[in-house]
Amino acid sequence: MAKVNIKIEGVDYQVESGLTILEAAKACGYEIPSLCTFNHGECNQGSCRVCLVEVKGARGLVASCVYPVSEGMEISISAPKAVEARRRSVELMLSNHSKDCQQCEKNGKCELLYVAQVTGAQEGKYEGVQSEHYFDEIAPGLVRDTSKCILCGRCIERCKNAHGMGILGFENRGFKTFVSPAENRSFADSPCIQCGQCVNVCPTGALMEHSEIAKVDAALASGKHVVIQTAPAVRAAIGEEFGYPVGTAVTGKMIAAQRRLGFERVYDVNFGADVTIMEEGTELLGRLKNGGVLPMITSCSPGWINYAEYNYSDLIPHLSTCKSPHEMQGALIKSYWAETMGYKPEDVFVVSVMPCVAKKFEKEREQLKVNGIPDVDAVLTTRELARMIKRAGIIFNRLPDEEWDSDIMGAYSGAGVIFGVTGGVMEAALRTVYHVLTGEEYGKIEFTEVRGHDAGIREASIDIKGTTVNVAIASGMKSAKVLLDQIRAGESKYQFIEIMGCPGGCINGGGQPYVRPVFLPDEDDDILDTYKEKRAKALYSEDERQSVRQSHNNPDVKALYEKFLGEPNSHKAHELLHTSYAAREGFNEVK
Repeated sequence: MAKVNIKIEGVDYQVESGLTILEAAKACGYEIPSLCTFNHGECNQGSCRVCLVEVKGARGLVASCVYPVSEGMEISISAPKAVEARRRSVELMLSNHSKDCQQCEKNGKCELLYVAQVTGAQEGKYEGVQSEHYFDEIAPGLVRDTSKCILCGRCIERCKNAHGMGILGFENRGFKTFVSPAENRSFADSPCIQCGQCVNVCPTGALMEHSEIAKVDAALASGKHVVIQTAPAVRAAIGEEFGYPVGTAVTGKMIAAQRRLGFERVYDVNFGADVTIMEEGTELLGRLKNGGVLPMITSCSPGWINYAEYNYSDLIPHLSTCKSPHEMQGALIKSYWAETMGYKPEDVFVVSVMPCVAKKFEKEREQLKVNGIPDVDAVLTTRELARMIKRAGIIFNRLPDEEWDSDIMGAYSGAGVIFGVTGGVMEAALRTVYHVLTGEEYGKIEFTEVRGHDAGIREASIDIKGTTVNVAIASGMKSAKVLLDQIRAGESKYQFIEIMGCPGGCINGGGQPYVRPVFLPDEDDDILDTYKEKRAKALYSEDERQSVRQSHNNPDVKALYEKFLGEPNSHKAHELLHTSYAAREGFNEVK
């Protein structure tokens, strides 16, 4: 790429043409105060004016995040006018901002507070009338508080970039502007899929998950049998909340922390993932043999299910009827486990720790109740579990490495672990489908054809001893839409499709730790490009370490079917482990 010569603070540099001043300065060793420092590629409208710099010959100060470098450009970051303007920009944002920093769950990870400290901005410098604020907490997954919104537009762009959707947008003009779903609807009554990707990029506490910590506290104090189960992607990310490098698996310490929080049993959702493969794989084979609706599409991502019910309800027959792994395991805890322990299902309280905000919505579905009792009672995000651990005064890095509880549902396979990565459900299913069709194990174990952490579409044709299975994988609804439109048009060549709601899969879920370079000082500069890859590697490494790597070889899963369910897709299995879906729509204005 062509180079251009520039000067920053009088020092000569050569940088790639096409870069913005903000990017070029970073490459030369300067960190211009900016909200874009934290960005994942969203926004860059230059609207916040936090990154203003002086450019010789330019008419006034320029926003460095959108202003491109050019040959001979002379830039001053520390010019008095630029320093004063940046400070004033932040002070103006603070003047219309909620003042409850101590209570805000974004405290410690708030980008506005960070740039306020860097620029020297002072609270209360500008006082006056504040714009009208709105608070939406109707949806089970998301909370919107416009009193904390700085109108950066990142959430709007993330929804478009990840899903091709426009759930959020700017309403009104000027001082009356705010961000919301159309017509100021609640998230609960808009076609929002509750994925939480908007929360991941929000720089303040304007968008947050709906916390259920108080609900879990009440259950622990109630005398009920409180069981916690944790999704595979959580272990690959929660360490980031305690200073570990991105992609460090901290499974043993996470288990130890959960025990110290007072849970009666600490289980791995990988067991539920293995059961899901048995049910889903059997369902797929039944459709292949009996002329069922194809392609069959996975159903473990609640964000994707929400999207299907809103936008592709005509394709619902293509969805697997399997519940998601944590819902399956919740149903088994309240039946199989409770029966073994001599407990009544209503006396058992199941907590799921998920990388996903949409799981909070999922657990509220009427279809996910057995005899009126929900499979799962509370869902905590990875971030919420970290808050509970910190609140309890537990020094995470001093904890011993402990093992999951290993009674009737303790064992899991490597196939269950990789559910947290896009392509992982497909690979886990293929390991078992291969065995069922051939009576043999797939020699090299891994189906690397379906791997890859980036959003987009991947496809493969798997030859299983003369039987060709055409498969596809997509994460993020923007990619999934391509495959869904093919099905709708009658042009799909696939028998099996995996769809994950979040780009990259659960490792990049809306409930995972925030990836902000400035809050991760020991990480490489390319962390925004590599964090999904690093988290995925942690899960693939755990898969490789397992002695059992196929779901059908899990001894506890075998015992489950022998002692309780009978066989995959049995009548009892359908009652406990399968569900249904329906078209959805709705409207409700937030006041």
